Amino acid sequence: MNDHISQQFNAELEQVKNQVMIMGGLVEQHVQNACQALEEGNTALAEEVIEEDYKVNSLEVSIDEQCTHIIARRQPTAGDLRLVMMIVKTITDLERIGDEACKVARMALALAELGSSKKQYFEIRHIGNHVTKMLRSALDAFARTDTESAFRTAAEDQVVDKEYEGVMRQLITHMMEDPRSIQPSMNVIWAARALERIGDHSKNICEYVIYLVKGRDVRHVSLEEMKQEVL
Repeated sequence: MNDHISQQFNAELEQVKNQVMIMGGLVEQHVQNACQALEEGNTALAEEVIEEDYKVNSLEVSIDEQCTHIIARRQPTAGDLRLVMMIVKTITDLERIGDEACKVARMALALAELGSSKKQYFEIRHIGNHVTKMLRSALDAFARTDTESAFRTAAEDQVVDKEYEGVMRQLITHMMEDPRSIQPSMNVIWAARALERIGDHSKNICEYVIYLVKGRDVRHVSLEEMKQEVL
């Protein structure tokens, strides 16, 4: 009987993990589509990202309810409890990444309405590609509970922050040189800020992976301390 209950419990945990990966895949697609909509001025794609955000929200609610039921019925301890808590935190970050993707999509619509030159979007193309790769790597580290990969991905957030600062400097200079560019440049700045936040949330997911495996909360430690914990 105990073996049967244990097998059922493991199956429930695996099912929830699979649901997180489905949610992660959907969010990643939204980020990619939002960036593409911004670069190409594709209003239809931007609207699609915004309209489909409800799917991300629905998955968050569903997975959260499953985790609540697992805690109530199974009363998990030690590693199993850490896994459930990690999942709850991860889906919160994924939902927020979905929100940030919507912000990028809204800026794509605003810029398309202004008829802005697509040359202005070049500044954030690189940061968009970078955070999309970060999110993909974070989800891969989650799926494989790979702490070394999680650490490497978390460390990329510093690079994203520097890229964001570079974008800000370029756009501010552009606005000072040409006041007519202020409105479109501000929209690009908001999009860049949303992408930078996606990098932060991806880093958070990596920190949860390390917490699951090592049992150590590394959310507010330096990269060097995190490295010592992982390696």
